[in-house]
Amino acid sequence: MAVTRRGLLTGAAIGGGLVVGWMLYPRSYTSPLEPLPEEYAFDAWLKIASDGVITVAVPQLEMGQGVSTILPQVVAAELGADWRQIAVEPASVSALYANVALAARWAPLWGGIFSGVADTTDTILARRFAHRSRFMATADGTSLEAFEEPCRIAAAGARAMLAQAAAERWGVSAEECVADNGFIIYGDNRLSFAELASEAAEQSPPDPPPLNTAPYAENPLAGEAEGATQYPRIDLPSKVDGTHVFAGDVRLLGMVFAAIRHGPLDQSELTDFNPLNARGISGVVGAVRAKRWLAVAATNWWAANKAVEAMQPRFTAGYSVDSDEIDQRLDRAIKTGEAHLIAQRGDGYSSGGNPDLALRYEFEPGVHATLETTTATARYDGSRLELWLASQAPEQARLAAAKAVGLPVSKVILYPMPAGGSFDRRLENEHAIEVAVIAQELGRPVQLVWSRLEEHKASRPRPPAHLLLTAGIARNGSGAISGLKTRIATPPSNIEFGHRLFENSTNWAALRDAEGEADPLACEGAMPPYAIPHVTVQHVPVDIGLATSRMRGNANAMTAFAIESFIDEVAARNGLEPLTYRIAMLGQDARLVACLQQATRLAQWNGGRDQSGQGLACHRMGYVTGDNASGGRIACVAEVRQGEGGIQVTRLVAAADIGRIVNLDIARQQIEGGLVFGLAQAFGGSTRYRSGMPLAQKLADLNLPFLAGCPDISVDFLPSDNPPVDPGELGAVVAAPAIANAIFSATGRRWRRLPIAIGGS
Repeated sequence: MAVTRRGLLTGAAIGGGLVVGWMLYPRSYTSPLEPLPEEYAFDAWLKIASDGVITVAVPQLEMGQGVSTILPQVVAAELGADWRQIAVEPASVSALYANVALAARWAPLWGGIFSGVADTTDTILARRFAHRSRFMATADGTSLEAFEEPCRIAAAGARAMLAQAAAERWGVSAEECVADNGFIIYGDNRLSFAELASEAAEQSPPDPPPLNTAPYAENPLAGEAEGATQYPRIDLPSKVDGTHVFAGDVRLLGMVFAAIRHGPLDQSELTDFNPLNARGISGVVGAVRAKRWLAVAATNWWAANKAVEAMQPRFTAGYSVDSDEIDQRLDRAIKTGEAHLIAQRGDGYSSGGNPDLALRYEFEPGVHATLETTTATARYDGSRLELWLASQAPEQARLAAAKAVGLPVSKVILYPMPAGGSFDRRLENEHAIEVAVIAQELGRPVQLVWSRLEEHKASRPRPPAHLLLTAGIARNGSGAISGLKTRIATPPSNIEFGHRLFENSTNWAALRDAEGEADPLACEGAMPPYAIPHVTVQHVPVDIGLATSRMRGNANAMTAFAIESFIDEVAARNGLEPLTYRIAMLGQDARLVACLQQATRLAQWNGGRDQSGQGLACHRMGYVTGDNASGGRIACVAEVRQGEGGIQVTRLVAAADIGRIVNLDIARQQIEGGLVFGLAQAFGGSTRYRSGMPLAQKLADLNLPFLAGCPDISVDFLPSDNPPVDPGELGAVVAAPAIANAIFSATGRRWRRLPIAIGGS
């Protein structure tokens, strides 16, 4: 067989081969990798074909973060494979790929009264839930945490079986054979994996499998030094030359294209439309009317979109979402709303109504603004539904689509597609519901594509929030903080999201069921890394009437901004140098201190005072244990200058400790991309609402940074033997506070509301 790049990227491994995988509890599941003729299926993770192609199943959505390289890389390194022979295959939905780590983190969203006990990946309840519900969600940077070990176990088992097959040929001990670059070697003897595949399938896998002494790791390079990576991204060439197939690239025989119009937020109903207005538009094949939307299909999307617009769908007004009203509700809540205790250190802190310093930070609803708008393709033949779409929660998407068309979920097949960006947007499943209904009504394959307006109008933004920080501060000029309370007024967005994801609830039902609930995930990052002896974190749930959801950075994007802005302001009010002030309070977290020192060294930090235009921020993310061995750290120095167009960010320098680095190139890409994402959130990336409609209705309304206007970015990593941490959100949460602090340094003005409304690059 000729091995082509397209064949590799789609996992086209034909011929005889071997399938190996890791058996998860319980052991009664059928492997989702069905063997072709002459193949031998042992389990669910990797196949070795007779032509040498090694195909690795990837059970996580590739949305730009590099997971379709990272997990195959783990397999290749443990197996001793030649990276040039690795192929990837998006895994179909199966309990074998359950994300137990994420299920444990999200226990408050599904666990009900049991959520308090499902706090580790070893918890029986979390494991049972994840397997029972085939919970394969991609979120919270848990891919390595959830799947590195099973990938290593699968690869180690396959390596041992290959060695056993070779040892039998040579009459030697299997323990004396080694795997290297796609060969089993003993002295001068060597056989390729391809030559051994069929014989290896006859071997019994060892229990336990002989794992390598240590998992694969890459060392950081000093500063901006470049180095060739041993594992370049598998998806990069096809994304560069345009051949990578996203959801919008699917083409089926007889397929038509659909455009859609939704009513204003929320609960609006379609009352009328005029189909005669579309008579002159060539290519229209039909319209589908639902209770709350109208879709038109045509032979091309342009005609469909023009037709649905011409039909002038009219909707009754549901609840009228308005930002002024939202601001008023948040304001009342932060002042007088009932608070739920989320976390406490020491004795907690209460100012008794007389704090030494009280500052409020405010946040507008954040817009995901993915490059590829919501897109899905469906084919329905009356008894079976096929879906081609990007989903971060594929089993929940299947369940939602099955219910919409009245089929058992076993009759719904989902072909996972990579996402053209997500930022957690693809955790929602309305695209699966809508395209399933349209395909059922039309009786032919259809591809649904939302316009940019519909993307902004019908999407659920990151929730707005008001954060009030009050502190007791020594009045001797030392700036010592004796106590800190962070009061967070925001919707219980994660609880609401959980109702939609796990119960398939409507927006308004989820809002109703989540009303007044404490949401611990809405306060992530609010426990500061600083040695403040008494700390209280409270959540004040607010009903704002607007459905909200998760977005890259989530609560950390708000808590990092508030805490780092607050710390900077305390330093300034006491005439203290910001770096020294921070380090003095971080004696218990040497890793974060090292990040601060490295970032400021690379940025040639000059103290951030006297209109230098430099600002500093740091943050810690993840589930940090008492010995501080887990979690990721980052420090960032931003440089700004005032120009004719307003404030311009000229440089961002970051140093991060993400534990053991699995792929340095991808880690750097993720930090750099996160910093640009954070830059966008600092100056835009949000919207206000009037009469249920977002005021930002196109990308140009979001004040996103252009490539030409992006600052110079430098990223460095600290060597670490700690558990690996996903780097994708660290840069996204630290950039905005560093920029805000730099603006104060340059102008003397503090900004406590995001987005900053003075323009930016």
